[in-house]
Amino acid sequence: MTDEPAIAGRTPNEPTARSDTDAHGSAAEGQRNDGRQKLGKKEYREELARLQLELVKMEDWVKAKGLRVVVIFEGRDAAGKGGVIKAITASTNPRIVRVVALAAPTERERGQWYFQRYVAQLPTAGEVVLFDRSWYNRAGVERVMGFATEEQVEEFFRTAPEFERMLIRSGTILVKYWFSVSDAEQERRFQDRISDPAKRWKLSPMDLEARTRWVDYSRAKDEMFEYTDTEDSPWWVVESDDKRRAHLNAITHLLGQIPYQEVPSPPLVLPPRQRDDGYVRPTKSAQRFVPDVW
Repeated sequence: MTDEPAIAGRTPNEPTARSDTDAHGSAAEGQRNDGRQKLGKKEYREELARLQLELVKMEDWVKAKGLRVVVIFEGRDAAGKGGVIKAITASTNPRIVRVVALAAPTERERGQWYFQRYVAQLPTAGEVVLFDRSWYNRAGVERVMGFATEEQVEEFFRTAPEFERMLIRSGTILVKYWFSVSDAEQERRFQDRISDPAKRWKLSPMDLEARTRWVDYSRAKDEMFEYTDTEDSPWWVVESDDKRRAHLNAITHLLGQIPYQEVPSPPLVLPPRQRDDGYVRPTKSAQRFVPDVW
């Protein structure tokens, strides 16, 4: 795709990734929609454990070399973004790898330059920032739900590619993922959330409203890709009907975007504990303990 988005006349290039409205069909129990068997739990856990060790090596390298890394996670509701982010951060240091999931903008933020509140969250040297949704809200939910005007959306399409080039030219590593889920699988996940009280919080009023505007969201996503899927900053589509494969594929790909080496570290040796100098611990009756229920 060309680097410069063609706004005037609305004559963008053809999208490079398939639309989320493409028909996938229904998957049989235990199978993906492409007919392959879903990944087994044991194989998944073993490979995930291996990849999580690689993520620790990667974050050590980022810290040692003072790199700045931004990873954007976008996609349909229930597409699996949160699960991948949890898998990435399960073994990483939150002081190095942090997640940014901004709430709706405040009145003051609505008066700022659109990218301003996102700039405040960008990494410093030695940090990785994972954006659980990002500045692409403007091209998606804000556009479809009427929170942004068409003029604001067109300005976003002009500005976003240049904003991302600025980040990249400054030395920031920028990786963008779109999680693609089929209609049937998203419906199954929605029904699962509705029926499970522990998951019901995941369905916000905005998520429910989005169902009534499914085609509008699909068109908005396709146009977003046409303008922002550039050679400098491409979108990488993650097929996410099979969550386990999506986790492993996304993490493997991410590790490949950040050339790293294992950073040698000196062995840790526990120092001797301070010797007893007559200290006497308080009696149990002087403290409040959590009851032994189990």
